[in-house]
Amino acid sequence: MSKIAFIGGGNMAAAIVGGLIADGVRPNDITIVDPNATQRARVQKELGVETSDDTGTACKAADIIVLAVKPQVVPALAEQIYAVTDLNGKLLISIAAGVTISALEALFGDLAIARTMPNTPTLMGLGATSLYVNARTTEAQRKQAETIMGAIGICVPVEREELLDAVTAVSGSGPAYFFLLIEEMIRAGVTLGLSHDDASKLTLQTALGAASMAATRNVTPEELRRRVTSPNGTTHAAITTLQEGGFGALIDAALTACLDRAVELGQG
Repeated sequence: MSKIAFIGGGNMAAAIVGGLIADGVRPNDITIVDPNATQRARVQKELGVETSDDTGTACKAADIIVLAVKPQVVPALAEQIYAVTDLNGKLLISIAAGVTISALEALFGDLAIARTMPNTPTLMGLGATSLYVNARTTEAQRKQAETIMGAIGICVPVEREELLDAVTAVSGSGPAYFFLLIEEMIRAGVTLGLSHDDASKLTLQTALGAASMAATRNVTPEELRRRVTSPNGTTHAAITTLQEGGFGALIDAALTACLDRAVELGQG
């Protein structure tokens, strides 16, 4: 198995490492680098992996380097890594939000790079991640990147880097849309007379059940909706109200606003 160095030992890195170990990767093939001694001790105890505070040395020994850090830290890391290791032949995987392939190539040189866009359910092993690779990435390296990111959910490759902005709009920011819907359904349930506790339990279980049905049944969401919407029934009344209120257009506008902001942030 390839040696993997995770630069950054936060929750996202720990979730990915935990998924890899659950998938059969040996803990001694993984090193987590973090400057915080307390964080290193925590992940070592929980995951049984090697830990270090020496970025350059860990990257020198690794075949795959995963940047699991905040975007503003990436330039300094590039200097540390370059000081001690030749990156030729290695695969760099970045989960640093908004850092483009061209920016990574300018910092790290002409090597195989995979830029990824995970979302917060990754922390529960239910992530939806998208991935774009540069021209230097071999097919074997692309599959390695997909395997690593797929250890915490699904990984969907895209053919053009700019599509990662659309991914941000759909899945990157998507959990917040569902949280808002859940929030509003709970509020409406309370308005209709339910206790907050009962409205919460019913709404959360309904959301879980609906998502599970949509994900596991070989049926489109549209068809699932039709099956529970009897003509002139109670569900029909609610759905009609949503549609007449411009629900679809509002979703279009929200995702477009998200994409536009992602593009703006990416341009610096």
